[in-house]
Amino acid sequence: MILFVSCKQNEDKYHSLTDKIKDKSNPYHGTSIHSEKYLEDMDLIEITEGEHTFLIPERKGKIKSYACIECHSKPLDQMQNSVDSKKAHWDIKVMHANSNTMNCTTCHNGKDMNTLTSLTGNKIDFNRSYQLCSQCHTNQFEDWKGGAHGKKIAGWVPPRASMTCVNCHNPHKPSFEKRWPARFNTQTVKERKEELEH
Repeated sequence: MILFVSCKQNEDKYHSLTDKIKDKSNPYHGTSIHSEKYLEDMDLIEITEGEHTFLIPERKGKIKSYACIECHSKPLDQMQNSVDSKKAHWDIKVMHANSNTMNCTTCHNGKDMNTLTSLTGNKIDFNRSYQLCSQCHTNQFEDWKGGAHGKKIAGWVPPRASMTCVNCHNPHKPSFEKRWPARFNTQTVKERKEELEH
């Protein structure tokens, strides 16, 4: 006797969940859940890095004194020595790497302050400042592209939106300082002390 068995159990036309997701034309990967309503009031731009396409916050519109050339009308070396120049942010100290490794001109070109500058001298738009960070922080960049590093905007449901490096880290001093919680839990400390005494 020969027995024929079908893979289609319960009359489902899909062999696997992956097949079902691929077959759906829904941009939200087969689900009606999405985060668009949470992103409506945000100024986001779409980027593609490798195989990942997602949204990030637009940055230039948030920089208080952009475009930079409104003040940086001359090359930086000329402005630094001028008595008439405003000293808006020349007090910034770079605490990012050893001073032999990094200074202001590692990321900023003194002749074109409206863009960032890669290690090889290429222009990088301020909206894509993560490309500058990725030159040295390759592991974090790969994790960020995949969604494992950095803060998500509106959660994990599509469309995916993520903060960039500079939304969480100060590029001039990226390390987070240690600090106490806003409210110190004295009750937990008391309970732990009592447990140790018994």
